[in-house]
Amino acid sequence: MKLLARLLAEKLLRIKAIKLQPMNPFVWSSGWNAPIYTDNRKTLSYPDIRSFIKVELSRLILENFSEVEAVAGVATGAIAHGAFVADNLGLPYAYVRSTPKDHGLENLIEGNLKPGQKVVVVEDLVSTGKSSLKAVEAIRQAGCEVLGMVAIFTYEFPVADEQFKAAGVKLLTLSNYSAMLETALETKYIRETDVETLKEWRTDPENWAPAN
Repeated sequence: MKLLARLLAEKLLRIKAIKLQPMNPFVWSSGWNAPIYTDNRKTLSYPDIRSFIKVELSRLILENFSEVEAVAGVATGAIAHGAFVADNLGLPYAYVRSTPKDHGLENLIEGNLKPGQKVVVVEDLVSTGKSSLKAVEAIRQAGCEVLGMVAIFTYEFPVADEQFKAAGVKLLTLSNYSAMLETALETKYIRETDVETLKEWRTDPENWAPAN
Protein backbone atom coordinates (compact mmCIF):
# COMPACT_ATOMS: atom_id res chain seq x y z
CA MET A 1 0.00 0.00 0.00
CA LYS A 2 2.92 2.33 0.74
CA LEU A 3 4.22 1.78 -2.79
CA LEU A 4 0.80 2.67 -4.23
CA ALA A 5 0.54 5.80 -2.07
CA ARG A 6 3.89 7.09 -3.28
CA LEU A 7 3.23 6.16 -6.89
CA LEU A 8 -0.01 8.11 -6.97
CA ALA A 9 1.56 11.01 -5.08
CA GLU A 10 4.20 11.26 -7.80
CA LYS A 11 1.49 11.38 -10.46
CA LEU A 12 -0.47 14.08 -8.61
CA LEU A 13 2.66 16.21 -8.14
CA ARG A 14 3.67 15.78 -11.77
CA ILE A 15 0.40 17.13 -13.18
CA LYS A 16 0.20 19.82 -10.46
CA ALA A 17 -2.96 18.36 -8.94
CA ILE A 18 -0.92 18.91 -5.77
CA LYS A 19 1.12 22.09 -5.44
CA LEU A 20 3.54 22.79 -2.60
CA GLN A 21 4.63 26.32 -1.66
CA PRO A 22 6.00 26.25 1.91
CA MET A 23 7.58 29.70 1.60
CA ASN A 24 4.68 31.30 -0.27
CA PRO A 25 1.56 29.65 1.17
CA PHE A 26 -1.89 29.55 -0.32
CA VAL A 27 -4.93 30.94 1.48
CA TRP A 28 -7.78 28.42 1.49
CA SER A 29 -11.44 29.43 1.27
CA SER A 30 -11.62 28.71 5.02
CA GLY A 31 -9.08 31.48 5.57
CA TRP A 32 -6.36 29.03 6.64
CA ASN A 33 -2.81 29.55 5.43
CA ALA A 34 -1.55 26.38 3.77
CA PRO A 35 1.70 25.35 2.08
CA ILE A 36 -0.28 22.95 -0.12
CA TYR A 37 -3.15 23.16 -2.56
CA THR A 38 -4.84 20.09 -3.98
CA ASP A 39 -7.20 19.90 -6.95
CA ASN A 40 -7.78 16.30 -7.96
CA ARG A 41 -10.16 17.37 -10.72
CA LYS A 42 -7.02 17.93 -12.79
CA THR A 43 -6.67 14.14 -13.00
CA LEU A 44 -9.76 14.02 -15.23
CA SER A 45 -7.71 15.53 -18.06
CA TYR A 46 -5.14 12.71 -17.97
CA PRO A 47 -6.70 9.41 -19.16
CA ASP A 48 -3.90 7.23 -17.79
CA ILE A 49 -4.08 8.74 -14.30
CA ARG A 50 -7.89 8.87 -14.39
CA SER A 51 -8.00 5.18 -15.24
CA PHE A 52 -5.37 4.34 -12.59
CA ILE A 53 -7.50 6.02 -9.91
CA LYS A 54 -10.67 4.30 -11.12
CA VAL A 55 -9.06 0.86 -11.01
CA GLU A 56 -7.43 1.35 -7.61
CA LEU A 57 -10.54 2.81 -5.96
CA SER A 58 -12.54 -0.11 -7.36
CA ARG A 59 -9.98 -2.54 -5.94
CA LEU A 60 -10.19 -0.91 -2.51
CA ILE A 61 -13.96 -1.32 -2.53
CA LEU A 62 -13.95 -4.94 -3.68
CA GLU A 63 -11.27 -5.93 -1.15
CA ASN A 64 -12.78 -4.13 1.83
CA PHE A 65 -16.49 -3.64 1.18
CA SER A 66 -17.51 -6.70 -0.80
CA GLU A 67 -21.18 -6.32 0.21
CA VAL A 68 -21.45 -3.00 -1.63
CA GLU A 69 -24.72 -2.48 -3.54
CA ALA A 70 -24.33 1.16 -4.67
CA VAL A 71 -21.73 3.90 -4.96
CA ALA A 72 -22.18 7.56 -4.01
CA GLY A 73 -19.84 10.40 -4.95
CA VAL A 74 -19.36 13.60 -2.97
CA ALA A 75 -19.93 16.85 -4.87
CA THR A 76 -18.22 18.37 -6.58
CA GLY A 77 -14.74 16.95 -6.75
CA ALA A 78 -15.70 13.27 -6.58
CA ILE A 79 -18.76 13.28 -8.84
CA ALA A 80 -16.85 12.10 -11.90
CA HIS A 81 -14.53 9.69 -10.09
CA GLY A 82 -17.47 8.13 -8.28
CA ALA A 83 -19.28 7.62 -11.59
CA PHE A 84 -16.20 5.97 -13.13
CA VAL A 85 -15.93 3.59 -10.18
CA ALA A 86 -19.63 2.72 -10.19
CA ASP A 87 -19.49 2.04 -13.92
CA ASN A 88 -16.38 -0.11 -13.50
CA LEU A 89 -18.13 -2.16 -10.79
CA GLY A 90 -21.47 -2.27 -12.58
CA LEU A 91 -23.27 -0.69 -9.62
CA PRO A 92 -25.98 1.98 -9.20
CA TYR A 93 -24.65 5.49 -8.71
CA ALA A 94 -25.74 8.73 -7.06
CA TYR A 95 -23.98 11.80 -5.78
CA VAL A 96 -24.49 13.98 -2.74
CA ARG A 97 -24.70 17.74 -3.13
CA SER A 98 -23.06 20.08 -0.60
CA THR A 99 -26.40 21.86 -0.18
CA PRO A 100 -29.93 20.98 -1.37
CA LYS A 101 -30.87 22.18 -4.84
CA ASP A 102 -32.59 25.56 -4.53
CA HIS A 103 -35.38 24.72 -6.97
CA GLY A 104 -37.53 21.83 -8.19
CA LEU A 105 -37.45 18.89 -5.79
CA GLU A 106 -34.66 20.49 -3.72
CA ASN A 107 -32.69 17.25 -3.81
CA LEU A 108 -29.63 16.74 -1.65
CA ILE A 109 -28.93 13.35 -3.21
CA GLU A 110 -28.99 13.23 -7.01
CA GLY A 111 -29.80 9.77 -8.28
CA ASN A 112 -31.76 6.93 -6.77
CA LEU A 113 -30.51 5.32 -3.58
CA LYS A 114 -32.95 2.83 -2.11
CA PRO A 115 -33.52 2.46 1.65
CA GLY A 116 -31.55 -0.47 2.96
CA GLN A 117 -28.89 -0.36 0.24
CA LYS A 118 -25.29 -0.87 1.30
CA VAL A 119 -23.37 2.14 -0.02
CA VAL A 120 -19.70 3.03 -0.36
CA VAL A 121 -18.93 6.74 -0.60
CA VAL A 122 -16.25 8.00 -3.00
CA GLU A 123 -14.40 11.22 -2.11
CA ASP A 124 -11.56 12.96 -3.93
CA LEU A 125 -9.93 14.73 -0.98
CA VAL A 126 -10.31 14.45 2.79
CA SER A 127 -9.22 17.49 4.80
CA THR A 128 -11.02 18.03 8.12
CA GLY A 129 -13.63 15.43 7.19
CA LYS A 130 -16.55 17.80 7.75
CA SER A 131 -17.96 17.86 4.20
CA SER A 132 -17.18 14.18 3.64
CA LEU A 133 -19.10 13.12 6.74
CA LYS A 134 -21.94 15.48 5.89
CA ALA A 135 -22.45 13.40 2.75
CA VAL A 136 -22.38 10.21 4.83
CA GLU A 137 -25.08 11.60 7.10
CA ALA A 138 -27.29 12.48 4.13
CA ILE A 139 -27.02 8.92 2.83
CA ARG A 140 -27.82 7.49 6.24
CA GLN A 141 -30.84 9.77 6.53
CA ALA A 142 -32.02 8.35 3.20
CA GLY A 143 -32.20 4.97 4.94
CA CYS A 144 -29.05 3.46 3.49
CA GLU A 145 -26.18 1.72 5.24
CA VAL A 146 -22.78 3.34 4.64
CA LEU A 147 -20.16 0.60 4.57
CA GLY A 148 -17.29 3.06 4.37
CA MET A 149 -15.54 5.69 2.29
CA VAL A 150 -12.71 5.53 -0.23
CA ALA A 151 -10.78 8.62 -1.30
CA ILE A 152 -7.95 9.62 -3.58
CA PHE A 153 -5.98 11.65 -1.03
CA THR A 154 -6.03 12.69 2.62
CA TYR A 155 -4.11 15.38 4.48
CA GLU A 156 -4.12 13.06 7.53
CA PHE A 157 -5.33 15.78 9.88
CA PRO A 158 -5.77 14.45 13.44
CA VAL A 159 -9.19 16.15 13.58
CA ALA A 160 -10.32 14.14 10.55
CA ASP A 161 -9.24 10.86 12.17
CA GLU A 162 -11.24 11.78 15.26
CA GLN A 163 -14.34 12.73 13.29
CA PHE A 164 -14.37 9.59 11.17
CA LYS A 165 -13.91 7.46 14.27
CA ALA A 166 -16.73 9.27 16.08
CA ALA A 167 -19.02 8.82 13.07
CA GLY A 168 -18.20 5.12 12.80
CA VAL A 169 -16.98 5.44 9.21
CA LYS A 170 -14.06 3.42 7.87
CA LEU A 171 -11.90 5.57 5.58
CA LEU A 172 -9.46 4.12 3.06
CA THR A 173 -7.34 6.29 0.76
CA LEU A 174 -5.06 5.68 -2.19
CA SER A 175 -2.47 8.24 -1.11
CA ASN A 176 -1.78 10.55 1.80
CA TYR A 177 0.20 13.53 3.00
CA SER A 178 3.04 11.49 4.52
CA ALA A 179 3.63 9.52 1.33
CA MET A 180 3.41 12.72 -0.72
CA LEU A 181 6.11 14.41 1.39
CA GLU A 182 8.45 11.42 0.98
CA THR A 183 7.88 11.48 -2.77
CA ALA A 184 8.28 15.24 -3.08
CA LEU A 185 11.61 15.09 -1.26
CA GLU A 186 12.85 12.11 -3.25
CA THR A 187 11.98 13.79 -6.57
CA LYS A 188 13.53 17.08 -5.39
CA TYR A 189 10.20 18.90 -5.63
CA ILE A 190 11.01 20.22 -2.15
CA ARG A 191 14.21 20.59 -0.12
CA GLU A 192 15.09 18.84 3.11
CA THR A 193 14.68 22.18 4.89
CA ASP A 194 11.03 22.39 3.73
CA VAL A 195 10.00 19.10 5.30
CA GLU A 196 9.76 20.31 8.90
CA THR A 197 7.62 23.28 7.85
CA LEU A 198 5.27 21.01 5.92
CA LYS A 199 5.00 18.61 8.86
CA GLU A 200 4.31 21.44 11.31
CA TRP A 201 1.42 22.69 9.19
CA ARG A 202 -0.37 19.37 9.33
CA THR A 203 -0.33 19.21 13.13
CA ASP A 204 -2.22 22.52 13.51
CA PRO A 205 -3.39 23.73 10.09
CA GLU A 206 -5.96 26.19 11.46
CA ASN A 207 -3.36 28.25 13.33
CA TRP A 208 -0.28 27.70 11.17
CA ALA A 209 1.55 30.68 9.76
CA PRO A 210 4.68 30.69 7.60
CA ALA A 211 7.95 31.61 9.24
CA ASN A 212 9.18 35.08 8.44
